[in-house]
Amino acid sequence: MNGRITTELGTKISPGLDKVVCDGKPVTAPSGFVYLMLHKPAGVLTSLSDPRGRPVIGDLLPAQGLPRLFPVGRLDYQTEGLVLLTNDGALAHGLMHPSFEVQKEYLAKVQGCPTPDDLVRLKAGVISDGERLWATHAEITRHGIGSAWLKLVVHQGRYHEIRRMCDVIGHPVLRLQRVRVGPVVLGKLPKGSWRRLSPAELADIRRVCLGIARRQAMGPNKSPVAGRAPTGRNVRVPSPASPSRRPSGRVEKPSSGTRRSPGAPRVRGSGGVKTSLRSHAGDQKARGRARPR
Repeated sequence: MNGRITTELGTKISPGLDKVVCDGKPVTAPSGFVYLMLHKPAGVLTSLSDPRGRPVIGDLLPAQGLPRLFPVGRLDYQTEGLVLLTNDGALAHGLMHPSFEVQKEYLAKVQGCPTPDDLVRLKAGVISDGERLWATHAEITRHGIGSAWLKLVVHQGRYHEIRRMCDVIGHPVLRLQRVRVGPVVLGKLPKGSWRRLSPAELADIRRVCLGIARRQAMGPNKSPVAGRAPTGRNVRVPSPASPSRRPSGRVEKPSSGTRRSPGAPRVRGSGGVKTSLRSHAGDQKARGRARPR
């Protein structure tokens, strides 16, 4: 560091001021996070290297000028379309993890022409290898000779889910392209090309991931009621079976003595209550004796 050999662990440096060299090569701090989109062609692995020497998406990126990037999710060997790359691990986790349910949109060319019932099955869910797979959106975009193009939206992130779903309904996939990940759209980016995400696209991604994280933190029983702002307090709601009671405006506290008989005069005070009860009982006895038989 600065021309001196440093062996002490935890030595601090000031980026831009101190010069660090390791094995004769200058060491620089990362300049920040990088976010790219790439149009992966078919026949290319979603990987940075392959021991068998097959083409990988790393071959489509420049050898210099970019930090080490990682693909956000994967497309299989024969699938083409949108792949995001970044060195931001937190954002990549938010886009990839199934619990965040980020939508992925595909265009699938399938053999034959699916019926409306087939589309209903795709949205209701089909079973493949013991797993339930479904699309949140399924529609036919155009017809061909012996084939049709489907637009399918999924968020599960299961292995080969589009191909497996189409196999179950009897219309195997002939060509598959991913055109959207969350709010980011592939657009007219040529095959094999890449570009940096715009600030607006990056802001949209962060907004989607943040909104999903907030909904998960609130839980299913803590979601705010539509049209009403959450108050943060527990509010007791009367049961529909029992009507709510209205306050009468006058509250009478029961006396702590013996309950008064019907017809007896009300006398306040504990001594008055006893006297009143005794006199009332005597009157009733006298009336009983005077009653003719």
